Amino acid sequence: MTDRFEADGWPAGHLDEWTYNANQSNATTAEQLADEIERVLDATGATKVDIVTHSMGALSSRYYLKNFGGTSKVDAWVSLAGPNHGTETARWCAGAPCIEMRPESNFLNNLNSGDETPGTTRYATWGSPCDGIINPASSVALTGAVNTTTTCLDHMGLRTDRTVYGEVKAHVR
Repeated sequence: MTDRFEADGWPAGHLDEWTYNANQSNATTAEQLADEIERVLDATGATKVDIVTHSMGALSSRYYLKNFGGTSKVDAWVSLAGPNHGTETARWCAGAPCIEMRPESNFLNNLNSGDETPGTTRYATWGSPCDGIINPASSVALTGAVNTTTTCLDHMGLRTDRTVYGEVKAHVR
């Protein structure tokens, strides 16, 4: 989506594509995300950021929002195909992030306890009935978020679909 945001006039210096080690705990990734957000705020002079996540990125960013004071630094949060309530697919892999993504894991139970969308951050999710990775598809929706079910898109298609992009762009303004 970065290329589309740039084509629509967003300054390249205000778009930050961040990746992380997908084999580490989402809590560890959240700590690293906190550092990255501080770096972006310092570099841009902004007081808040918008976060657009895909898949497991939803979990570490929500952990950051809930446990590291991120709600004061994030205006809009977007989840594309986030396993917010777990995915049965994670039962087929090992390691911390897979264990954390399993339905009813300790990590997800703690993350989803209380308010699923804390603070004044504007939360939105997009999920597809044809995802194939996030199952059940209902796992994506969060109480308190604007939850959108797309047409039949695969897991990666949520990142590239023009309609989804337009809706994400409208959400982050």
